[in-house]
Amino acid sequence: QVQLVESGGGSVQSGGSLRLSCAGSGYPSNRYCMKWFRQAPGKEREGLAAIGSDGTTDQVDSVKGRFTISRDNAGNILYLQMNNLKPEDTAMYYCAASKTRTYSASGAYCLSRSQAYYDYWGQGTQVTVSS
Repeated sequence: QVQLVESGGGSVQSGGSLRLSCAGSGYPSNRYCMKWFRQAPGKEREGLAAIGSDGTTDQVDSVKGRFTISRDNAGNILYLQMNNLKPEDTAMYYCAASKTRTYSASGAYCLSRSQAYYDYWGQGTQVTVSS
């Protein structure tokens, strides 16, 4: 049974940093696409950053240069390092993983996949940024 558990959320002031973690069990994540999403109140869920089975990463423009996605060597933990946080980053953050095995899938490819492509989801971790 695949489980994804996020942690690391919290409340910070504008300009601060947080590192989110997503611990996976029952899932060799380094063989599949993984992606971070977020959803703010009243808004649609949006993709932020993804990592492919080839180890490359990609981020959307709104977080490029501030957010970095990475994965531990064993492929069991996904991270999202968030720097220079802004109030508009306030949201529930989710990690997601696909069960479609992709050989040499790039981060850009995984980032382009919609929510429907991702089969496993964590419960979310809240990030609140105050001005």
